[in-house]
Amino acid sequence: MGKATGFLEYKRKKAPERDPKVRIKDWNEYQLPFSENELKIQAARCMDCGTPFCHTGMELRGMPSGCPLYNLIPEWNDLVYQNRWQEALERLLKTNNFPEFTGRVCPAPCEGSCTVALSDDPVAIKSIEKAIIDKGFQEGWIKPNPPKVRTGKKVAVVGSGPAGLAAADQLNKAGHTVTVFEKDDRVGGLLTYGIPSMKLEKSTVDRRVNLLKQEGITFVTNTEIGKDISAEELKESFDAVLLCAGSQKHRDILIEGRESKGIYFAMDYLTKSIKGLLDGTEVISAEGKDVIVIGGGDTGADCVATALRQGAKSVVQFGKHEKMPDSRLERNPWPEYPNTFKLDYAYEEAAAIFGEDPREYLIQTKKFVADENGHVKELHTVQMEKTYHEDGTYTMKEIPGTEKVWPAQLVLIAIGFTGTEPKLLDAFQVEKTSRNTAKAKYGQYTTNVEGVFAAGDMRRGQSLVVWAIHEGREAAREIDRYLMGETFLP
Repeated sequence: MGKATGFLEYKRKKAPERDPKVRIKDWNEYQLPFSENELKIQAARCMDCGTPFCHTGMELRGMPSGCPLYNLIPEWNDLVYQNRWQEALERLLKTNNFPEFTGRVCPAPCEGSCTVALSDDPVAIKSIEKAIIDKGFQEGWIKPNPPKVRTGKKVAVVGSGPAGLAAADQLNKAGHTVTVFEKDDRVGGLLTYGIPSMKLEKSTVDRRVNLLKQEGITFVTNTEIGKDISAEELKESFDAVLLCAGSQKHRDILIEGRESKGIYFAMDYLTKSIKGLLDGTEVISAEGKDVIVIGGGDTGADCVATALRQGAKSVVQFGKHEKMPDSRLERNPWPEYPNTFKLDYAYEEAAAIFGEDPREYLIQTKKFVADENGHVKELHTVQMEKTYHEDGTYTMKEIPGTEKVWPAQLVLIAIGFTGTEPKLLDAFQVEKTSRNTAKAKYGQYTTNVEGVFAAGDMRRGQSLVVWAIHEGREAAREIDRYLMGETFLP
């Protein structure tokens, strides 16, 4: 490395952010860029560790460890330290089609497995990645690069989320003619309608989509396969079809009072909010309301941040697990993803407005209660006790006497998904797994239907953007092999 002792000399710094009390007044990205000098210092913390676990890209006990894209992290860290930005960009784009997305929304499993993190804070990998790609666009280094030769083969990609876009990009690079079908009115899938603008501004998504269009990819929006175009027609018109429609079947809470008005799935709430900002359409508003978000993950945090910007009277987020520890526990060793306490952007904002972190832990909702008009007015909960066993499993039980009533006029359910909507798979007669996902072997992505492939959340279930890009790239490689008999795609 350019600075062999950098990890000993410099401390990690958090990327600068806009003041929480200021940023909740708009929908712009909350993060600010590092100065180039500070980026050089942060890149210097990358050590010559011999085996860089940051890009191992594996799963340990169901959690990501290292980057699934196998990003060449030590190489571009060193190049940033040496002020060789254009070379750093070239190394970054060798493995990641969309660093401007992952650099903003990925939870950074690379940092969790950074070797420096064994005894100190990890290298600021995610911030450096974002800086490299942003500089590439700012300097005009990223330009349309359509393939010089076309193969004559046509591929349809169904779904324009990160998996579909990554696959389309790779297949286009291989010279195939690619058409991406999207049932919504804009391209991007969850990048557009699932992730709020304060984390990922939609101009960033549009910039990449426009680049893909200039490189020869065709996008067809407002088109649902199986409804507007039949599956048979698609198979007849294209040499291969890739299904990347995501994991969209919501997990529900089936308890007393669920039918009450004012209870929504988190993704429906976020989608309407984003569409409202883009098109001026009606939103599900939290203005003046007591809001409760059920579910302790990132989507729940995005609901908290959105409700704050809409002018919520109060916001509370329920989680079924205990508060994370400040440092790793013995059952969560390096290089597993660190299950430690973090104050996400949404919680910083809630604390700035209401004076405290909005999260409640080890809590279970027992019932919803509606008013005389059938609209939810309160939730009844009970505290839970969590007991771990020697085999790593745990049990939960209610704690008598901890019942509580919470006022709520808007409830958002953010407890994940239970697989994909079956209509698309049924239209192609693709076999499903017991988890309601497309049955397609990892690494091959072939379904039981000749010429039809599946990848991303539609195949693996709800996961990270970085895993979606990984699967999209790999599926493109296998489709290229299927069409040409061999492949040069990574």
